[in-house]
Amino acid sequence: MVSNVQPSAVDAEDLRSQIQEKYAEVADSPEKGFHFHTGTPLAKKLGYPDAAVAPLPASAVDSFAGTGNPFQFGDLNPGENVIDVGSGAGFDSLQAARHVGESGHVVGVDMTDSMLRVATEGGVTVGLTNVEFKKGLAEEIPVKDGWADVVISNSVINLTPDKTTVLNEVSRVLKPGGRVQIGDIAVEIEVPQSAKDDLELWSG
Repeated sequence: MVSNVQPSAVDAEDLRSQIQEKYAEVADSPEKGFHFHTGTPLAKKLGYPDAAVAPLPASAVDSFAGTGNPFQFGDLNPGENVIDVGSGAGFDSLQAARHVGESGHVVGVDMTDSMLRVATEGGVTVGLTNVEFKKGLAEEIPVKDGWADVVISNSVINLTPDKTTVLNEVSRVLKPGGRVQIGDIAVEIEVPQSAKDDLELWSG
């Protein structure tokens, strides 16, 4: 049975502006503390092995604010092309770059300039040349059709009001037989329409 789920009525540009403001703060002042978990304690809570986190630059770890661990579905393979949708400070992208090695390539996509700066600087700091970060939206991934073997994402799709468009974009950029590894928030019962239409509830 197909439920009659209505999309959110929030203005997408207003929502993006609010999210950018919040996550710019996480990138620029991670020590401030937020209503959500961040950094090394969060990484441990989500099951990231210490050995995977230790080689990462402190900036990527300190500004990490995910809700899941896409690598719990399995490591990525050498030589694979990977897109990280909503890459933030590069926490998952840099790990992915280590998985795929020099013969693979990782593209992190984010809409927040501060996060892109932190991620790019982090990649340079640890000497990874097989990862790049591009400004873009989950709804408009700046990568050509059928490029990716894998799309990963961590706590970003839940922040998009038009999830159908996002998932269509993920499908577009994947190669035939490609896979997704997503760590995110899911609900067991439908969110009330009044909550979906409340901009303040989207990013806290």
